[in-house]
Amino acid sequence: MEKQKKKFSLAQKINVLRASVMGANDGILSIAGIVLGVAGASTSNWAILISGLAGMLAGTVSMSMGEYVSVNSQKDSERQAIATVKMALDNDYQAQFNYVENKYRQTGMNQTLAHKATSEMMNDDALTTVVRERYAFDPSKFTSPYAAAIASLISFPLGSLLPLISIFVGPANWHIMTTFVAVIIALAITGYLAAILSKANRFKAVLRNVISGVVTMSVTYLIGALVGLVD
Repeated sequence: MEKQKKKFSLAQKINVLRASVMGANDGILSIAGIVLGVAGASTSNWAILISGLAGMLAGTVSMSMGEYVSVNSQKDSERQAIATVKMALDNDYQAQFNYVENKYRQTGMNQTLAHKATSEMMNDDALTTVVRERYAFDPSKFTSPYAAAIASLISFPLGSLLPLISIFVGPANWHIMTTFVAVIIALAITGYLAAILSKANRFKAVLRNVISGVVTMSVTYLIGALVGLVD
């Protein structure tokens, strides 16, 4: 039961949620850019659909592989940090003890209390204590690259469906506006969720996400329209 708790720690769940939100956000924005760009250059529904589906497939693979590589790189750095601390504890335990004690004293603890807290924590698990104080992560709770990759693998195509469907909703002369509105609403939601997970300013996160989406859609549509005029 204890292993199961470690496997699904709060930090790991948040990382999976982060990958899911960012995957959905990228899916929405990437495919919106593609379908609007093609719609600006062509009135062919078939061309828009095929372009959107191709972008969805490419983006899904790219996002999931990117998450896998990124999280694995993070794990490699964390493993190296753990190895460094293990060696430091073997070679000079007292120096690591003093480092932790000084960190506690810097928070305002008096010397007696800092020494007692350090002794208890180092006796309980010296490696975890030093790694946490030096590198700010728990060595017993690695993030899973597979979980992050799977989260992106699912969320990117789900996000992609919104612009892919909205470009065909309603009368033909409203397709562009329908897609713009649907994507802006969706980006506002994903921006808000991302701000909650990262504990950032929610208004700024939503505004930034929406503005980047509007700029992306506008630029791709205008480029498509210019290409259509040339043809």
